[in-house]
Amino acid sequence: MLKAGDKAPDFSLPDADMNLIDLKPFKGKQNVVLYFYVRDDTPGCTAQGIEFSELENDFAKLDTVVLGISRDDCISHGVFRDKHGITVRLLADKEGEACEGYGVWQEKEKDGVKRMGIVRSTFVVDKKGVIRHALYGVQSKGHAEEILELVKEMK
Repeated sequence: MLKAGDKAPDFSLPDADMNLIDLKPFKGKQNVVLYFYVRDDTPGCTAQGIEFSELENDFAKLDTVVLGISRDDCISHGVFRDKHGITVRLLADKEGEACEGYGVWQEKEKDGVKRMGIVRSTFVVDKKGVIRHALYGVQSKGHAEEILELVKEMK
């Protein structure tokens, strides 16, 4: 698992509009909040996406872009985004490239059944491409506000 001080693993993933997004172009220009969520259109993930969207302008004032990542495909992301008015970019990690790189693809147990899945996690990456905060197993409600406070403290 990654920790503060580690270099953020790069990736190239399509967003809901099928535009490829790389982490590298943000280096030297903007901080990046990467939040990994379980699945489009589930209650916790919807609340999280809406909260990050509501605070998107506050993040932008701090030179910070917010990117949501799940294993859902671009079409699912587009429907999810449009249905709930989510404005942050949602990236499709169908092959699990970023999930593996950030250590969020883990074995989980539910009702006695073990299976692999995304552990809801958020990473704050500074303009130098260094992880400043690595938070695994976060709760969705109120999380965007917590992350905004962490970004404010980076100034």
